[in-house]
Amino acid sequence: MSLPPPTLEVDETPLPPVSKRRSSQRSLIEWLIVIVVAVLVSLLIRTYVFQTFFIPSGSMEPTLHIGDRIIVNKLGVEFGTIHVGDILVFKAPKAVATDCGDSVADLVKRVIGVPGDYLVSKGNTIYVNGEPLKQPWTHVAQIGVKPITLTHVTKNHYFMMGDNEPNSCDSRYWGLIPRSAVIGKAFVRIWPLSRLGFL
Repeated sequence: MSLPPPTLEVDETPLPPVSKRRSSQRSLIEWLIVIVVAVLVSLLIRTYVFQTFFIPSGSMEPTLHIGDRIIVNKLGVEFGTIHVGDILVFKAPKAVATDCGDSVADLVKRVIGVPGDYLVSKGNTIYVNGEPLKQPWTHVAQIGVKPITLTHVTKNHYFMMGDNEPNSCDSRYWGLIPRSAVIGKAFVRIWPLSRLGFL
């Protein structure tokens, strides 16, 4: 004699509906977390990787014009090497205010001399270690009224000069800049779009 199969009791009591209020609170918290993380990531990138800068003067013409916007690579300085020809953004020396009558916080110039170099100019020619400086970049080739007096570039320092040589307040006026003042290497122009490109 076979027994009937056991019957299962199913609780058919409906589950309580999910609270709309709790759902909207959770969604709000998730969005706040996303926003906070995005802000933190952008701050980290700006602090340690890339930063944009605005060009306020014509000292780097014809390479950079007034109103251009550039992106600076900070890691290129932190983990890389600085070479002659690199365009750097750096903290303005205090002497800029007195020697050039300018109160900007940051400057952008091109590296002309690196540690160990001896620089001097004669007429419109710049000499580095006794040899004429090769300048394959575009620049105004007349040095102007301020020559480069014989300068030895010491360890962890750089000699900076604007591409618009006769109209640039640079290391000829306020001396060498220390590596610790360098913010980063300018590597791309992002504005205006008509001149978008790598530097």
